[in-house]
Amino acid sequence: MSRLSLLSGSLFAACSLAVATSACAQSVRDFDIPAGALRDGLNTFAIQSDMQILFAADLVQGLTTPGLRGRYSPQVAIATLLEGSGLSWAETRPGVMVIRRAPVSGPVSEATTLDDVLVTGTLLKRSGELASPVITLDRAELDSRGLGSVAEVLSALPQNYAGTATPIVQLTGSERGGSNTVMSTGINLRGLGTASTLVLVNGRRMAGTGFRGEFADISALPSAAVERVDVLLDGASSLYGSDAVAGVVNIVLRRSFEGSETRARVSAVRGGAEDIMISQITGRSWSSGSAFLSWEYQRMNALSSLDRPYTADGDLRPFGGSDRRNLFSAPGNIVAFDTATASFVSRFAIRPNPSGTAQGLEDFAAGETNWQAPSLGVDLLPDLQRHSVFARLRQSIGSRLDLSADLRYSRRTHEFAGAASVGLLTVTRNNPFFVSPTGSASHQIAYGFLNDLGNAKRSGRSESLGLSAGGSFDMGSGWSADGYLTLAQERGAVRTVDRLHTRFLNEALGTTPDDPATPFRAAVDGFFNPYGSGRANSRAVLDFISQGYTRIDDRSRHTSANLLLAGPLFSLPGGTVDFAFGGQVRDERFDTRSDIFGTTPAPVILVAPQRGRTIRAVFAEARVPIVGPDMAVPGIRSLEVSVAGRVEDYEDFGSTTNPKIGLSWSPLEALAVRASWGSSFRAPNLEQSRAPSLASTTFLNRADGSRALALFLTGGNADLSPETADTFTAGIDYRPRSGASLSFNVFDTRFTDRIAQPVTENLAGALVDPSLVPFVTLISPATNASDLERVEVWTRRPDFVNSGLFAPTSFGAIVDARWVNTGDVRVRGLDLSGRYPFDLDRGRLVLDGSASYILDYETRPTPTAPVRKVVDLIGFPVSLKSRIGATWTQGELGLSAHWNHVPDYRDRLGSRIGAWNTIDTQASWTPLTMFPGVRLALSVQNLFDEDPPFVDSPTGFGFDPGQASLLGRVISLQLIRRW
Repeated sequence: MSRLSLLSGSLFAACSLAVATSACAQSVRDFDIPAGALRDGLNTFAIQSDMQILFAADLVQGLTTPGLRGRYSPQVAIATLLEGSGLSWAETRPGVMVIRRAPVSGPVSEATTLDDVLVTGTLLKRSGELASPVITLDRAELDSRGLGSVAEVLSALPQNYAGTATPIVQLTGSERGGSNTVMSTGINLRGLGTASTLVLVNGRRMAGTGFRGEFADISALPSAAVERVDVLLDGASSLYGSDAVAGVVNIVLRRSFEGSETRARVSAVRGGAEDIMISQITGRSWSSGSAFLSWEYQRMNALSSLDRPYTADGDLRPFGGSDRRNLFSAPGNIVAFDTATASFVSRFAIRPNPSGTAQGLEDFAAGETNWQAPSLGVDLLPDLQRHSVFARLRQSIGSRLDLSADLRYSRRTHEFAGAASVGLLTVTRNNPFFVSPTGSASHQIAYGFLNDLGNAKRSGRSESLGLSAGGSFDMGSGWSADGYLTLAQERGAVRTVDRLHTRFLNEALGTTPDDPATPFRAAVDGFFNPYGSGRANSRAVLDFISQGYTRIDDRSRHTSANLLLAGPLFSLPGGTVDFAFGGQVRDERFDTRSDIFGTTPAPVILVAPQRGRTIRAVFAEARVPIVGPDMAVPGIRSLEVSVAGRVEDYEDFGSTTNPKIGLSWSPLEALAVRASWGSSFRAPNLEQSRAPSLASTTFLNRADGSRALALFLTGGNADLSPETADTFTAGIDYRPRSGASLSFNVFDTRFTDRIAQPVTENLAGALVDPSLVPFVTLISPATNASDLERVEVWTRRPDFVNSGLFAPTSFGAIVDARWVNTGDVRVRGLDLSGRYPFDLDRGRLVLDGSASYILDYETRPTPTAPVRKVVDLIGFPVSLKSRIGATWTQGELGLSAHWNHVPDYRDRLGSRIGAWNTIDTQASWTPLTMFPGVRLALSVQNLFDEDPPFVDSPTGFGFDPGQASLLGRVISLQLIRRW
């Protein structure tokens, strides 16, 4: 199916739902709510009415309801449930009800404070119709997806590009420039980068994760404690400051809880990756406050690349691809450096005889090559354990002051099998195992240590902490003052052990003399034999050469003080002008420590000076009602203009000002038209601007098909300035009282001065991509002394990665991937979502769908480079992602099925990558009478076990983790019990 026909079909289906709403919608529906606790009755009402119900737990403590059965409108049903409770309801906007204490006449001795309803996308107390599009996933919607965590739900959103900052992307090596060393999960709205999506928890910032501290880790949050998730699909630096370019994800944790809730979920797939999650929430409320505690545990097993045929051995020819193996293998290959192609080629393949080692001329195959996948046997998903805790306390003092504090903590550990060490070994006649098929005095052998040392053992831990304390004071006349202090911290630690120590290897080869600093003596303890198949060496030799390791620790910390004043300014004929203004002082710190032992006699400890800066901000927002419902203006039920602005001053690069203006027009009660324009920015993070320069090695393809050894430079740039962006959105929301809805949104985001590493966007083609010429220098150190000096400046440094494995004369290029302000990006597209409920003779059917269509994704890596259209190109978002399905409920039973679609796209050579279509299903049982408070759900993702579309990837893994999953069919069972 073509993209155009599929989009047309999606548009037709959604528009048909909207038309059908007017013609067929019924204002009443079946309710079956048993008598009992009012809290449970309201939760059941929310499910059966498809309404969002917001209330504080202390309001309903100890209250009961006589229940409800029959066909009613939602408004009559909620009034019946609340009858005699002393509570009232108000529909703040279509589909959203807030439960409050009913007004009473006469003095009130003590007021019960309702927790403020946190609205994403505005600072104002009264939300009204927002000018920016917001997707809200409430608790019921999160549970209905059948996924294990909020991180998985957000990663699957059509507006998110999952090709960055996920564990599988990191372990497949498909994101070369990624910093996700601790197996976190970030959000990448519109594919503009995880650092360009601001993630908040209860409206507060998280600290950054990874070795650059550049994105927020949503997988650290306790999913069971989440009340809802708001996704603002618009730039919002005018409200929230840096990073809110592509949008804002606000994860709202539960504000209070009465009683207890236990959750347990287990899932399994073919080959591994079993996942178990258990959580417990306990809380109580009293007349003036509440407290609750949530704990969650997750355990996931690793998934090996050997468990999928298209990731097993790097030879993708059986699937129509290329052989992605290389000549670093065991048995190894005697190689020579070809100056014409600036790459190594095999002269002889070592073929050990039955003794297990090559001993004579007959044990070498001239002109042949032993091949081996560079990542043979690695894990593509890590073994993972996580504990997460969230606690909150709220207490009212008198009738005006409301104090609250919360604590969020998560500790995650991971382990996985990484790529085995490889090396270019220089072997001489000093080695007693030396054999030369040509009579030479020495040879270079391309060798892989997988059979000798096994896969590298990699492990790590991540700790996430969030503390917040503050209060809200009712100043009277509708004004309030809200202030809070926050601390957010992320700590990561990564360990890689059993790595090759190149200095010790050369000693064991006999290439260098015995080192008096080590107890090893090759003549006594044994020489390393590189002529075997990986099993020709003693344990003593292997233990000696595998002492290499790396240990990296980093910490990112944010602290802030915030104050916001909000209230009405004055009244106009159209309504009250609401205003909010405030200020913030934020301090950011990042520090890192590396312990490297791989090339030197003793470990090299690198402690980077702590990097830090202070940011000061002032901000304001106003909503001006031009026309109100009471004015009876034909064609205009309401018309509002909103304006916002924020000024931030960074002590390292200066100030930035970001305005925003929005328009909301409602011609009818159920119809809203909106538009907004604003500017946003992203400040360079501390590592991008202040990290030292480092060098490593990589092999890159030349135009003639050969491969060149390249010096790969990374690091910071003190001259970086902020990225800036202009964002425009416009849309229509149709939400009649029947519960149906249709939302249409167009967006246009323009990035300038983009902070990027242009080389990493096409590293495999760095030597042939004309736009990357400013970042690539071709060299010939074997024939040019100045080129040799340039290489040795880097290779002689103690922190040089792979030191000693490659001779300085072997390099053919220097590739500079350090951070720069470069180029522009423009993304245009549209979002469409809709739902329509049918009341049937037996139960209720709800059709729903959402799609994101990207019209253009244009990027220019440098100001002089041509504009590249990269939509539907691997490594970037596809033009269309959609999810369409239906949910049927009758009484205690529920069934759902949804179709997920990713269209065909192309790789960097222009080859087609097939479309991916999967079906997700869920069957749920909520025994309201037999086991009240219980919900049991059986979910199946990818019902028909569809393999991901094949990709002839240079990594040797034949799929694209950014657009498809290698898990196949995932079966999960979840039990929820309210106590």
